[in-house]
Amino acid sequence: MLELAKNFIDKECIIYTFNNSLIQGNIKEISKNALLLETGNTVEAVNLDFVVRIREYPRKKNGKKKSVVLD
Repeated sequence: MLELAKNFIDKECIIYTFNNSLIQGNIKEISKNALLLETGNTVEAVNLDFVVRIREYPRKKNGKKKSVVLD
């Protein structure tokens, strides 16, 4: 998961965790077992052991963020 997560550095992503919660923000750094995520004015650290899925935030054809994301 560590090597795959490095592909998402400096991209706005949606992080899915094992307890069905979503965290949205820009991935700034990935270390051995954690993910540093910037969400608005705050910075969060997420344990990679609890991450189930990482998805780049979907965009429309014109480059704007989609208002509704259905999974």
